[in-house]
Amino acid sequence: MRIRLAIAYDGAPFAGWQSQAGGNTVQDTVESALARIAQSPVRLHGAGRTDAGVHALAQVAHFDTPEDSRMGLVEWRRALNGILPPTVRVLRAAKAAADFHARFDAKGKVYSYDIWTGGVLPPHLFRRAWHMPQPLDPEALRGTLRMFVGRHDFRPFAANRGAHVADTVRRIKGIRVAHSGQLLRLTFEGDGFLYKMVRMLAGAGVRVAIGRESHAAIREILDGAGKWTHVAPADGLYLVRVRY
Repeated sequence: MRIRLAIAYDGAPFAGWQSQAGGNTVQDTVESALARIAQSPVRLHGAGRTDAGVHALAQVAHFDTPEDSRMGLVEWRRALNGILPPTVRVLRAAKAAADFHARFDAKGKVYSYDIWTGGVLPPHLFRRAWHMPQPLDPEALRGTLRMFVGRHDFRPFAANRGAHVADTVRRIKGIRVAHSGQLLRLTFEGDGFLYKMVRMLAGAGVRVAIGRESHAAIREILDGAGKWTHVAPADGLYLVRVRY
């Protein structure tokens, strides 16, 4: 049986989602739990990478159960949550089609980015929001982020992961800016995002909003005249949803 999981995690203690040699990733942690339950290696496939320090409210992943397994969906979820650290939780487990793939079937993703604008960062938001106590111009922020909506070549707003990316054109369906007291939340929805792209777009919007960059300069960079280098911290970024 192929099982689709919705996984939430606090990214602060981890070196990102994707498995790596050090083993301190969310994928490695969940695969280790799966192997303990199945008593054999189990490969987990995620909808996409999140970087070190980035959180997820509903990362999607799938795996195939061993042929001799008699465990149902509820048993798999309970068993995983009984082994996983409290920073990782399987929210839902559902039967998937035999040809379902968490990554290749994904049609879009939603990310949010949290910014705390108060003078003092509450301790429960430590490593969960970008502390930006300087005065922000909300209209300048909205105007800059609105520029990114639509289909663009976002190469100037992507970091180099070390592997060549042939197609850097992405479509952003919408960017919302919401205030709740001193918490500012940016929500990005698109068909896909490049490496560190959301953090770079958030960084660009904030730099204009605090008067350290101009709207026109960001427009020129988006049009290909230059490269953006200011990356917002990982702390405030959350993978909210994967759309299928």
